[in-house]
Amino acid sequence: MSSIQVIDRSVSLLDAISQHDKPISLKILSADTGLHPSTAFRILGALIEAGFVEKDSAGHYLLGKKLVRLAAKVKRGVDLREQAIDIMESLRDAIGETVNLTVREGDEVVYIERVTPNRMMRVEQVIGSRAPLHVTAVGKLMLAELGEHFIHAYCERSGLKSYTSHTVSTEKDLLNLVHQASRQGFAYDNEEAEEGVGCIGVLITDRTKSVVAGLSISAPIERRKEEWVTLVKDAGRKISERL
Repeated sequence: MSSIQVIDRSVSLLDAISQHDKPISLKILSADTGLHPSTAFRILGALIEAGFVEKDSAGHYLLGKKLVRLAAKVKRGVDLREQAIDIMESLRDAIGETVNLTVREGDEVVYIERVTPNRMMRVEQVIGSRAPLHVTAVGKLMLAELGEHFIHAYCERSGLKSYTSHTVSTEKDLLNLVHQASRQGFAYDNEEAEEGVGCIGVLITDRTKSVVAGLSISAPIERRKEEWVTLVKDAGRKISERL
């Protein structure tokens, strides 16, 4: 087992633990990650020694307190919101719809900031809420960056759960949408997460061109306009330049 494999498998176990709201058994972690129970057990033991994982009285696994201490030292999320907020507000004022800032955690996007228009009928994404990658505009672009091997594994893990009649339900269809989004530099959510809601999303990168977040607008599908694509792409580019 190479050091890279150990890191990859350790990360997959941490991601798997984070997907559950309560301590999880070795059997389920092995199933979630595809690792043999003995392999998962050895890696989890090392993660426990390092403080990244803990065990409860029933022998189930949960994330360790050391991760909380490390997370407190990460400034990227706070800086990202600070750098993005005025650009998000300008985009909201230009289109009159909700603007969202998201980051990826495992197989989901997490909404970390939003700005909403002062109108009665609007789409609101609650800060801290989550959505699977395959049903969001930004998520499709993130899948494109992660590559086909990840996409295949993602499809196996998620089963491409349907949330509306428009949700993509096969790996082939998802790959087509992902490749199209990558070529265009933006992606749509066409009522795939919620009936009647359409989104346009772009990626945000840092100075190393690594993807750090996504920017999207959410609107009732009948109000969404094609000309917003340019505005969303420009806003994403401005945030990326600041980073």
